[in-house]
Amino acid sequence: MLTPSRLLPVLLFLSSCMVPERPPLPGSPAETAQPEAPAEPGPAEEPAGPETALEAGVELVRFADLSGWQEADVEAALAAFRKSCFPVQRRNDASGLARPADWGVACRAAESVAATPAAARAFFEREFLPVRVAGAEAFVTGYYEPEIAGCRTPQPDCNVPIYAKPSDLVRVEQPDPENPGETITPLGRVDVNGDYQLYHDRAAIAAGALAGRNLEIAYAKDYVELFFLQIQGSGRLRMDDGSVMRIGYDGQNGREYVGIGRRLREMDALAPGEASMQGIMRWLRANPVDGRALMFENKSYIFFRELTGDGPIGAMNVAVTPEVTLAADPRFVPLGAPVFLKTTYLDAMRSYRPFTKLMAAQDTGGAIKGPNRFDLFWGAGERARTIAGGMSEKGTAYILLPRAAALRHSGDMLIGD
Repeated sequence: MLTPSRLLPVLLFLSSCMVPERPPLPGSPAETAQPEAPAEPGPAEEPAGPETALEAGVELVRFADLSGWQEADVEAALAAFRKSCFPVQRRNDASGLARPADWGVACRAAESVAATPAAARAFFEREFLPVRVAGAEAFVTGYYEPEIAGCRTPQPDCNVPIYAKPSDLVRVEQPDPENPGETITPLGRVDVNGDYQLYHDRAAIAAGALAGRNLEIAYAKDYVELFFLQIQGSGRLRMDDGSVMRIGYDGQNGREYVGIGRRLREMDALAPGEASMQGIMRWLRANPVDGRALMFENKSYIFFRELTGDGPIGAMNVAVTPEVTLAADPRFVPLGAPVFLKTTYLDAMRSYRPFTKLMAAQDTGGAIKGPNRFDLFWGAGERARTIAGGMSEKGTAYILLPRAAALRHSGDMLIGD
């Protein structure tokens, strides 16, 4: 779900996965209804939900009221917050919760904090106050940095192109069909007659719509593996000589995303317990013709660029950190904000484990929409892939805001005071 990027969530389509019975989440509200993958639109219109954190409702709470705060790992979040300080003071906050200037005091103080658990906890308690948005009830999926086999030049067994963003992919001002008299600027292309057209979809690109334009930055050995790497939005190519090329999000073709797991469930193509990423990949390989047609139903196509430096890059243009970075909806969480998260996850042995930690909202995702909807970055490798591919969990989440910002929304009154 990375860069203006987005490493998109693995679990758009995995909400029906059969898993062991979940243990109750310590400290979470009882009998909390938790949304899964968004439902298909029905014939009747539903009331529009909140568009920002302020509309969803913001309440100030005390650190003493955060179950598990004193035992939680907060040290790693301090390092992540330091990385976020430059961009967080320079970007507009779509949530309405903070202003760029609000972060200055905490960012300056963070520079001199000792790298110890006690010092990190004292720093966050001194410079921030926790708030809950929309009751703090969270839904958490996972994402990871996939690694697939690739090559820099085409080979007989390595010839699936990985494209950079084309120069003719542009935003073109168009009349808004839903609001007469207003305009929108969708992604698309301008044809030889000067008319706006939707950009090439996945099927057209696979058929060669971009061939011969020198856009190939590398090649993949396997179309299915590349498809899932595109869903993640970033990853690593392992070459035959053992070297690694890291690639990250460079753009998207503007076409609609379709989760193929949901389509497979609608087709009754997956047995109970098979609606995981691994199960979907097995079905695609076992049904190559129908599988290719199904993948083409997802018209969205991701373009890549080669990355250098530490780790994959998130939406704040900083490297994301395994088990610390969250992708979030910036309308409800200021990007750069620390987030205290309590949830659970299935480990590689399919046993539930608690997860209580201070995180950093540093990324976004195409399906990460709404209050308290998060995607947790697990890193790279088989463990990360297994955990991310099976994560679809309830939880609770509290956003830590700079004191000035938190008090501005609270009337200077702490809940419980």
